[in-house]
Amino acid sequence: MSLAFCGNENNSVAYNVDGGVLNNGCFLDALNVVPHVFLLFITFPILFIGWGSQSSKVHIHHSTWLHFPGHNLRWLLTFVLLFILVCEIAEGIVSDGQSLHLHLYMPAGLAFMAGITSIIYYHNIETSNFPKLLLALLIYWVLAFIMKTIKFAKYTEHGIGPRQLRYCITGLLVLLYGLLLAVEINVILGRRYVCFADPPEVKPPEDLQDLGVRFLQPFVNLLSKATYWWMNTFITSAHRRPIDLKVIGKLPIAMRALTNYIKLRKAFDDQKRPQDTAPQGPKLIWQALRKAFGRPLILSITFRFLADLLGFAGPLCISGIVHHISKDNRTIQQPMTLLGIYFISSKEFLENAYVLAVLLFLALLLQRTFLQASYYVAIETGINLRGAIQTKIYNKIMRLCTSNMSMGELTVAQICNLVAIDTNQLMWFFFLCPNLWAMPVQIIVGVILLYYLLGISALIGATVIAVLAPVQYFVATKLSQTQKSTLEYSSERLKKTNELLRGIKLLKLYAWEHIFCDSVEETRSKELTSLKAFALYSSISIFMNAAIPIAAVLTTFVVHVHISEDADLSPAVAFASLSLFHILVTPLFLLSSVVRSTVKALLTMIVGQVGCGKSSLLLAALGEMQKVSGTVTWNRSINFSKPSFWERRGAVAYASQKPWLLNATLVENITFEMPMIKPRYKAVIEACSLQPDIDILPQGDQTEIGERGIILSGGQKQRISVARALYQQTNLVFLDDPFSALDIHLSDHLMQDGILKLLREEKRTVVLVTHKLQYLLHADWIIAMKDGTIQTEGTLKDIQNSEPELFEQWKTLMHRQDQEFETTVAASMTDLERKNLRRAMYSREAARTEEDEEGESDDDDNMSQVMRQRATIPWRSCGIYLSSAGLLLLTVLLLSQLLKHSLMVAIDYWLAHWTSHVIRAKTDYCGFSHSWYLSVFSVLCCLGIILCLATSVAVEWTGLKVAKELHHDLLNKIILAPMRLFETTPLGSILNRFSTDTNTIDQHIPTTLECLSRSTLLCVSALGVISYVTPVFLIALLPLAVTCYFIQKYFRVASRDLQQLEDSTQLPLLSHFSETVEGLTTIRALRYEPRFRQRLLQFTDANNIASLFLTAANRWLEVRMEYIGACVVLVAAVASITNSLYNQLSTGLVGLGLTYALMVSNYMNWMVRNLADMEVQLGSVKRINGLLKTEPENYEGLLTVSQVPDGWPRQGEIKIQNLSVRYDATLKPVLKNVNAHISPGQKVGICGRTGSGKSSFSLAFFRMVDMFEGRIVIDDIDIAKLPLQTLRSRLSIILQDPILFSGTIRFNLDPEMKATDEMLWEALDIAQLKPVVKSLPGGLDAAVTEGGENFSQGQRQLFCLARAFVRKSSILIMDEATASIDMATESILQKVVMTAFADRTVVIIAHRVHTILNADLVIVMKRGIILEYDRPEALLDKEDSVFTSFVRADK
Repeated sequence: MSLAFCGNENNSVAYNVDGGVLNNGCFLDALNVVPHVFLLFITFPILFIGWGSQSSKVHIHHSTWLHFPGHNLRWLLTFVLLFILVCEIAEGIVSDGQSLHLHLYMPAGLAFMAGITSIIYYHNIETSNFPKLLLALLIYWVLAFIMKTIKFAKYTEHGIGPRQLRYCITGLLVLLYGLLLAVEINVILGRRYVCFADPPEVKPPEDLQDLGVRFLQPFVNLLSKATYWWMNTFITSAHRRPIDLKVIGKLPIAMRALTNYIKLRKAFDDQKRPQDTAPQGPKLIWQALRKAFGRPLILSITFRFLADLLGFAGPLCISGIVHHISKDNRTIQQPMTLLGIYFISSKEFLENAYVLAVLLFLALLLQRTFLQASYYVAIETGINLRGAIQTKIYNKIMRLCTSNMSMGELTVAQICNLVAIDTNQLMWFFFLCPNLWAMPVQIIVGVILLYYLLGISALIGATVIAVLAPVQYFVATKLSQTQKSTLEYSSERLKKTNELLRGIKLLKLYAWEHIFCDSVEETRSKELTSLKAFALYSSISIFMNAAIPIAAVLTTFVVHVHISEDADLSPAVAFASLSLFHILVTPLFLLSSVVRSTVKALLTMIVGQVGCGKSSLLLAALGEMQKVSGTVTWNRSINFSKPSFWERRGAVAYASQKPWLLNATLVENITFEMPMIKPRYKAVIEACSLQPDIDILPQGDQTEIGERGIILSGGQKQRISVARALYQQTNLVFLDDPFSALDIHLSDHLMQDGILKLLREEKRTVVLVTHKLQYLLHADWIIAMKDGTIQTEGTLKDIQNSEPELFEQWKTLMHRQDQEFETTVAASMTDLERKNLRRAMYSREAARTEEDEEGESDDDDNMSQVMRQRATIPWRSCGIYLSSAGLLLLTVLLLSQLLKHSLMVAIDYWLAHWTSHVIRAKTDYCGFSHSWYLSVFSVLCCLGIILCLATSVAVEWTGLKVAKELHHDLLNKIILAPMRLFETTPLGSILNRFSTDTNTIDQHIPTTLECLSRSTLLCVSALGVISYVTPVFLIALLPLAVTCYFIQKYFRVASRDLQQLEDSTQLPLLSHFSETVEGLTTIRALRYEPRFRQRLLQFTDANNIASLFLTAANRWLEVRMEYIGACVVLVAAVASITNSLYNQLSTGLVGLGLTYALMVSNYMNWMVRNLADMEVQLGSVKRINGLLKTEPENYEGLLTVSQVPDGWPRQGEIKIQNLSVRYDATLKPVLKNVNAHISPGQKVGICGRTGSGKSSFSLAFFRMVDMFEGRIVIDDIDIAKLPLQTLRSRLSIILQDPILFSGTIRFNLDPEMKATDEMLWEALDIAQLKPVVKSLPGGLDAAVTEGGENFSQGQRQLFCLARAFVRKSSILIMDEATASIDMATESILQKVVMTAFADRTVVIIAHRVHTILNADLVIVMKRGIILEYDRPEALLDKEDSVFTSFVRADK
């Protein structure tokens, strides 16, 4: 049949112009073609040619400068215009008969093309800043408005009114073209464009001028905003290059933490101003949050309302389509002819099944766009809020009193929880807010529509959901409670694991690892009990989510059928109701110190015994203690008690007793935010003897020194901390016992070059807390403390006159009679520390090299391999996870899932079969009995509910079994691992396996696994059903499947990178919080609060930009999947309508296919999202599996435990025969062919320069190092033949670093619970701690906080001494055990060791040489060999002996 513009009927009235051309409908339509043809012809050349040099005049970012007034209004009006034009095209096609009147839809088609062209043309003009070209659009809107107005006027003149749909469409188009014309005139007049000579200059916003800002969501046009089109390049480029902080750039100014913090602070201040009515507590916080972030939340809620209302279009359109194709008379009524053309009413238009299919498609596109916009705005607001709250918390921390933390009132863990968990929960609450507001609307509208379709039976079905909703709420509450209790046990387990890992060396040396392992396992069993409850409630929740819709539908249809014989259970009613129940169920599931002193001299020293308050005096001076009374007066007479103290007090360089390091490079730790001054830096490095250490590090002073400096020894950390204080250019320097972890040579060098030379030359005031009394000769002022008060103060001469007894005591302790200080040129630090450092560096570099070698052949191959690995799913990790569950559980899991989803399809198919028979019976006018169909339907539903329970239980129990197995294996592997693992692996890295990764396996993977399996099977079953109903759908499925494949392929890589980036940017943020809390005194002393606040803002913004990009990437995926889902619905609808009209497809199957098609987009979305989540979460399994491959220490021996005599070693005789020792098979020996004989009960002192092998000597007794040659024989038994546990349990050692565990004093002294109270009190008495413990509430059962922080450093070491005494083994090794103790206490302890252990063998690794002068035997070591071996008296008699030189240097 030939085409004709006005139709091809003979004698068509469409060609009649007797009444004038304007009275001819076809001519009016032809007239409306003119504006559109004009725009298409004039703009296409311009669009192809481009804008030339004009666009280069404005250097902006990514052509996103949208600066014309009314920009968003124009885009909105254009979207509405395009929708109306689609309706005009559809109306023309539907109203046209068989005569093919092109004028009914061709002008609308051209108008649609012109509408799209106009917005593309406008976008290019705006982003290229070429406003003169707006003239073409102005002419177009004028012409289009005039032509449509003429057409509308003529329609009105001829009596065509609102009853005809085309009249309404024409009126709306007149309005829209008029509004777009007004917008164009407003742009031209407002900015003086086109005809005006000098338009005002407009500058791009700051963000767009900054090429570092790459998050463009706030700046792009509405279409790109809605579809996240600007993310295309970002997502696809992730496949070629991993996403890092450089790739994602900086946050826009409006989204930065500082901007949002200022907004929140202003909101808080506004709330506080009216004093009488000012809200308090949580109400104040909520009102401030509402004021600061309420507006975008309202926008999100509005989007959600619109999305939910549009969501009901699905069920209504399904009902309309199925109703239309099930009509007996499917003939189309002849349309009304006016002005020689055809018109139809709105009712006739909406009764067309194809029209409903197109409207359903458009409604789905719009609904999904609004839904994703709601999600994005809510999450973006939550992220902005999180940044503001974190900044506010940090500013509060900066004003905290440190005594609150030392007393345990506020811990680092609590602060980290506040930052990591609570702020995130607040963010997600904002995300849920729109859901909570939208729920009532969904429920009310859903129930009304169900009532309209099913009558009273719908209310009964809704009642089932409403009755079960409180049960769901109860389950959700229980789930929350069990999660909290699980979190408590998890925190307790992590605390114990953390202590176990931090004290692993001590635990191995004392053979206590299994005691602490059992303690962790005990807490883990409690956690698992709680996790079982969590799994139970989770499975009930999953079960109810799946079972409630089935129960509601079953109840409704049973009641509906039984209420009346003539009940309408047509496919239109049944499947529309089914869709409404799915919508209705969703919102219901969602318900679910006293001291005063004046420090005014150049070098002031504070001395006193352990625990007398020396450190507290420094902290009080810095304002870090709670002041009960008194004042601190600085040189500018500023009073502590006044608020201005904080602002006016100058910076103080402070080095705490416990070294505090940043997780940064060594140079950054020393310069500490100060500019690099090379000569000063070198002088400080020399004074602190750090150059040899720097030479060892692979990147020199640019080496990251790890989490809290853990790869460094105590002495190295101490010297870096002191170097920082020396480098700072402050007038005041506070040094809290900087020599505690240093040997005599290092101490002397630091004192001479650092304090006496560097600081004195710069005329800086120095306050030094020390136990080394020989340095008092250099003090300008001395403060002697005792029991929290100042015993005396003044110069050394003043004290000699006023306190002669004290002075004499000091003289004795100093081992010199008024002698001048002698400088000794000695080794700058211990070689042992450096060997440890070399070993750690070597192992790390070796590990890196191995990793590099595994993955690289050449650069190109390596990059392509990495990219391939990033694009593939980690099936091996998945296999490890599932195999840990066991074959039985795995089989149950797979079978239950397959059976459940098969039954779900069977239930819906049976419903289609049942309703189709109802229609057939009505058509044939014969009786119909529902009983058989209802019985089968009921049985299928009940089986479905049972299988829902089985699958939910199977998934959760699988997760629980895996969690139990993996944690048990990991803990046992770690506890038995050699010390090399802990020396070469950062502690935080191991701890993360027990915290983050274990938590992921415990709680997240089971849920993700359930969601992934469910969404995948639902998606497959939905596509299967649609293909069964309309096989032609398979043709369209291929391109849609290919599109889906590439979308998910690109998304998974980008999503995984962004999730890892979000996690990795959160770690520095949390570290910064914990570092700040631990170094608060140092930061405040130096007045570095602004610098640290700035760093916080950088860390917060980095975390937030990663979160925003992840959110945008999720929206990018969901929008595309939703649009593909909408295409699936359109194809399925058109195919099934055609199949039904022409091939007699049953209406029940049409309803079934459309209902499934409507859910496909949701299933596909969740499938891809869960696949991406599962990939990230399986990384936890991979990392844990990596640690599970660690080779354990050889705990077995040639002798069994029963073969070792009870009480061995009784004598304590030690024979060392040709012993060579190394730390690793790849490293050089640290002891070489050592031979020695220690008789029973001898006191042996071992000394030597640092790195001489002293500590390696002590570790060899415990087989902590590789004894590759020779042997050690103790009481006639070669220790290499003993079981490791037996050997270590029979010896005692006291280490240099004091380690205490949280618990009681009793537990710290005797974890094995073998000693009596009398034995414990005796040990405390010997260690001079009995008065301290007696004064504590609970005595032996008094609490010890984590790390023993409620005791001073010296007291902690004394407890370690007491711990060794409790064991009372015949051999005691003291490895520089008195390093942190003042000399008075040390002197007493030496006598105690000689008396209490008179009959025992004691090996003393000397920190101070005078401590071994009373020993029976002295061994002097150098570079791993024994240099001198004799009685101390014999060695001192030799003037040229090394030992004699050491003793002279120690005086």
